[in-house]
Amino acid sequence: MSLELQDIRRDFKAGSLDRKDMPKDPLVKVDEWIKEAVEKQAIEPTAVIVTTATPDGHPSSRTVLLKEILNGKFIFYTNYESRKGEQIAANPYVSLTFLWHQFERQIHIEGVCTKVPSEVSDAYFRTRPYKSRVGARISPQSRPIPSRTFIMTEFMKESLKYTGREVPRPDSWGGYQVIPHRIEFWQGRESRLHDRFLYVQDERGEWTLERIAP
Repeated sequence: MSLELQDIRRDFKAGSLDRKDMPKDPLVKVDEWIKEAVEKQAIEPTAVIVTTATPDGHPSSRTVLLKEILNGKFIFYTNYESRKGEQIAANPYVSLTFLWHQFERQIHIEGVCTKVPSEVSDAYFRTRPYKSRVGARISPQSRPIPSRTFIMTEFMKESLKYTGREVPRPDSWGGYQVIPHRIEFWQGRESRLHDRFLYVQDERGEWTLERIAP
């Protein structure tokens, strides 16, 4: 490989994080950082890396868009029959990672993932653009397909079927909610001496806060 990857580095100078900046409830800080990412027009400010694992611990990751934080739960939507859907069904423990390069910030979340009620999925599905609703109906997500022509043909057939009609949500598609029990805030700093603060929820449902080493 001609590119010397070990020589690619830079220092982090965009900000800092102090204990006085950390509220009692970590979800307040999550909301603050997401709002700032949206307001300052970060690229894909709600993008979150979802990591799942098989029952025997083999992990896989992918990026989805967070759609809501409701009653302390992180909500995203996807195909239930996808690889992540199958892994969540077998092992509900997941992690979420927000990464905003512009602000040199990350949030790492660990928790338990369950499906949202069907009426919540129905309500969100109705707000999606027409083509996104059609796409959700015809995509065998994570499964092999013979060609792009195949998926585009299926899309066109389904589009014609529902022209001028309501597109129903397929049973294989809907929302997940992640109930967090561990949330870490990471702010890049010079000399790799990053600021990291960790919240862990105890058995009473209360959050404890510690600064942890970079």
